[in-house]
Amino acid sequence: MDWSHYRFRTVWILRAPPTTVFAVLERAEDYPDWWPQVREVDPIDDSSGLVRIRAALPYDLTFTAREVVRDRTAGVLEIEMSGDLDGWARWTVGAHGTGTRVRYDQVVDVSKPLLRRLAVPGRPVFRANHRLMMRAGRRGLTAYLEAV
Repeated sequence: MDWSHYRFRTVWILRAPPTTVFAVLERAEDYPDWWPQVREVDPIDDSSGLVRIRAALPYDLTFTAREVVRDRTAGVLEIEMSGDLDGWARWTVGAHGTGTRVRYDQVVDVSKPLLRRLAVPGRPVFRANHRLMMRAGRRGLTAYLEAV
């Protein structure tokens, strides 16, 4: 097993309509406005940007995100990631009653040397760090949607 390889899936149920949620999620440059752990998103061109995140643990992860899929009809946004994280991430947005179900899937290899060295003893902590980041993202997006 490669201890630096991670697969994550998170599901959020939101009260806003899918088109509204998709419109917010497709504007990655605005993520720092509502997701505290997304510290910076600096556009490089029309389909890529440099992203810096920092959750509860005292380290930053920086990677280039390149858009692979933006399909409003299917409700899918997908990026490739390279840098401290190598892999992909995908939002899938769909109707759920009068609101929205958002699924976030991510498959990455951690490339940052320190985190690779700490891969075995740190794995449970790194996974918990990711869960905390995703909870904060859901709370931030919920508040952002309510304010819009």
